[in-house]
Amino acid sequence: MTKRALLSVSNKDNLVPFAKGLVEAGYQLISTGGTLKALEKAGLEALPVSAVTHFDEILDGRVKTLHPAIHGGLLARRDDPSHKDQLAERGITPIDIVVVNLYPFKETIAKPGVTEADAIENIDIGGPTMLRSAAKNFRDVTVVVDPTDYDMVLSQLNDGQVTVAFRKQLAAKVFRHTAHYDALIANYFAEITEENAPETLTLTYEKVQSLRYGENPHQLAAFYQEPIINGGSIANAKQLHGKALSYNNIQDANAALEIVFEFDEQPAAVAVKHMNPCGVGIGETIEQAFQKAYDADPISIFGGIIALNREVDQATAHLLQDIFLEIVIAPSFSHEALDILKSKPNLRLLEASMESDKQDTQKVVSVLGGLLVQDRDLGQIDADQLTVATERAPSEAELKELLFAWKVVKHVKSNAIVVVKGQQTIGVGAGQMNRVGAAQIAFEQAGTATHGAVLSSDAFFPMPDTVENAAKAGITAIIQPGGSKRDQDSIDACNHHGIAMVMTGMRHFKH
Repeated sequence: MTKRALLSVSNKDNLVPFAKGLVEAGYQLISTGGTLKALEKAGLEALPVSAVTHFDEILDGRVKTLHPAIHGGLLARRDDPSHKDQLAERGITPIDIVVVNLYPFKETIAKPGVTEADAIENIDIGGPTMLRSAAKNFRDVTVVVDPTDYDMVLSQLNDGQVTVAFRKQLAAKVFRHTAHYDALIANYFAEITEENAPETLTLTYEKVQSLRYGENPHQLAAFYQEPIINGGSIANAKQLHGKALSYNNIQDANAALEIVFEFDEQPAAVAVKHMNPCGVGIGETIEQAFQKAYDADPISIFGGIIALNREVDQATAHLLQDIFLEIVIAPSFSHEALDILKSKPNLRLLEASMESDKQDTQKVVSVLGGLLVQDRDLGQIDADQLTVATERAPSEAELKELLFAWKVVKHVKSNAIVVVKGQQTIGVGAGQMNRVGAAQIAFEQAGTATHGAVLSSDAFFPMPDTVENAAKAGITAIIQPGGSKRDQDSIDACNHHGIAMVMTGMRHFKH
């Protein structure tokens, strides 16, 4: 019986060599559209699908392979006599190999200004249907969706036949591929219909790399990215130097990038350790900003991650070179800076856009047995949105410091307190079970520098104790959300000590 292979691909990488290998292995080729033209141009004979179906394609190509002559040939079980009899009665020849990849839906919707009509025309119908038919019948049919599998298929054919075990692996890849494809379509329609919390959630990601391990050596891990990324991300950052990123590196680098996104008007530097900022500074130059971030906590920065929102120049590179760091992230590095930093073989250098994707508005967190989905915390506050709660309003200089502190505390694990002076963090209290404890850590880190500094809190003060301790430390102004039943107690304490307090009406819990 004639062996048949059906080829219909949008990705034509290595198509012709693979098709030649199939012909040499004794397969008759069937093809469609552009794939048929590519095969004929290479001098290969191939039957058009219409010669198999005896039905010309219609509706501008929307219907060409949706036919019993195709799907009967794919789905018939070779070990079932009744299936074989039915094929014989209808003159259907089995199809043994299917090579299909789909219309470029992802690439289409990723184009700026793509129309809904263009997106819909690039939803493949016949391709996924053929893939699913072939994959369901993997015991008899070899189905190939990925050009990287061509060589293995030919190698096994040269040895006699493709093994059932490999056909099953190929089928599994097909179902992942079609699920990914359908998830892209489902998410596109959820977006254009503004469905924010659909009854089922279809998430799909593409593998970036396998990781050596997760948070600890006994945990397996891998890194996946969203199919379409706009704006800066660790997933689409370009690694210029250094060893491969680890699970913890990626977590920390993402935290650093999210913090530095808060600052775009001035050069800013962020140092992160265990997903909390240990130092943040802004300055007239990126060198000055980094020096502030370093001086904020020269102990914790050891082995940390640095994110900078301006090009790393030669002067800044010399400062970075003198410290043990895991990663430096920046929009670019000067040639001189690269020469300096590449002298450290293990230091990862990442080039990333400093533009945050404001359209990527949801954050997903896994819990045992489920997922939590929420909007990203993109909340920001301007000076004119603040409410002065105390008798004394903050000075212009204090207000500038308070707004800086508010941008930082948003990214510190709750309960969080951040102390700022001179556009530089001088104390960070993170992840404590009570706010007094977080403040105490921040004050101890800052030492005597707290005199004349400002303080930010990610959530309200349920009692005035934090204010009392702030007064003892010499804090002159506080920014906090407000909203406690006992706000007045904290306001009274501030008035008693001459501290200015402003309220944002917005909290920044970060668990």
